[in-house]
Amino acid sequence: MLSFALMATAIGPGLLRAQAAPPSFTPEEVGINERLGTTIPLDLELKGEDGKPVNLRQLIDKPTILTLNYFRCAGICTPQLGGVVEVLNRTQAIPGKDFQVITVSFDERDDPEIAAQKRTNYLGEIKRPFPPSAWRFLTGPAATSKALADAVGFKFKRVDDDFVHAAAIIFISPKGVITRYMYGTSYLPADLQLAAQEAARGEAQPTINKFLKFCFSYDPVGRKYVLNVTAISAAIIIVAALIFVFALTRRGRQTKSEERP
Repeated sequence: MLSFALMATAIGPGLLRAQAAPPSFTPEEVGINERLGTTIPLDLELKGEDGKPVNLRQLIDKPTILTLNYFRCAGICTPQLGGVVEVLNRTQAIPGKDFQVITVSFDERDDPEIAAQKRTNYLGEIKRPFPPSAWRFLTGPAATSKALADAVGFKFKRVDDDFVHAAAIIFISPKGVITRYMYGTSYLPADLQLAAQEAARGEAQPTINKFLKFCFSYDPVGRKYVLNVTAISAAIIIVAALIFVFALTRRGRQTKSEERP
């Protein structure tokens, strides 16, 4: 709202009965299982902002940044897409030439009208020359968006009227090959430029910031990321134990060496 994702571990945003216990999900249920090097189904047909059908093969002719969101999202989708806007404002890569962005809603209730509204809103926040065609907002049937989500390893769960899901941008080559995942809600311009270049060459690269999924978890109620204190504490204890064992072993060897005639 990470296998390899910065992920939600609590409930989805929305109204809950006071007596209802909030559901929780495992990484396998709402995380991302990277499918680097695989090709997405390019013949999937979605709807453009004008309501006209379009398939991914028509659109993906250059390095593409794919985001999966839902447009009524009151949680992580807004900061994530805001993070996309921020990096688009800062990158030196040329939109429409070096890359494009495609945002697909996995909520079948979203329609072209709300997609067009979201597109206008986010394009309005970009403070540099940016052709509208370089960022598309697409909608479609649940089966179609689910097929795309499955193809990129993106998992989500519905909770009442909302969804619990991870935040990531996924780089796709002009031939539809998945080349890189970036997690969270903020991205570095240099990382985007490098990932776009790799996508242009069709080079799949492993994720290097997977530790983020271990340190942070998303709090949908507070609409923020929080430190996973338990996970960090466990990691510190393990590291400290290893250092302690190493020190004892080394000390024992030194003592034996000193006792030799």
